[in-house]
Amino acid sequence: MRTLHVLSDGTAVVLRPIEASDKDELQQGLHRLSPETVQRRFLAPKTHFTKAELRYLTEVDGHDHVAIVVERKRQPGTIVGVGRYVRLKEDPDVAEPAIVVADFLQGKGLGTLLAEALAVEAVRHGIQHFSALMLGENRPAQKLMARLTDQLDFHYDGAGAADVTTDLVA
Repeated sequence: MRTLHVLSDGTAVVLRPIEASDKDELQQGLHRLSPETVQRRFLAPKTHFTKAELRYLTEVDGHDHVAIVVERKRQPGTIVGVGRYVRLKEDPDVAEPAIVVADFLQGKGLGTLLAEALAVEAVRHGIQHFSALMLGENRPAQKLMARLTDQLDFHYDGAGAADVTTDLVA
């Protein structure tokens, strides 16, 4: 299912489920991100994905592991954002979300669009909470999680990271 949306700056984007054939584009997309964006998303420097990582990131089941990619309408095939969640095996009511947006589209509503699409899919699949580990200084990601709910919990680990939990059904 593909859906068309318009960002705050007028950019038309298409959201669609990730496909196994997106491996090469996902690898190229990583190279187009700034070091700061990579650090915020992966909590460490990352220069490439292994074949196993690409398989894990693109060959999802659409239930316990959902991934949505974003392409600009005028540039189909070029991924400019990815949102995903993975259900926790030890607590099936909880999933860990992750979102990354190309630097040139940050601050234009794309992260919010992805977060909301993920939340809808998560609730549809019986997930009640998102729980994410993020850098304590990553205010944009914290604000994004806060937009999803009135029930938000922060737990700082003292080492620069925070575990943020949202209640999706609140």
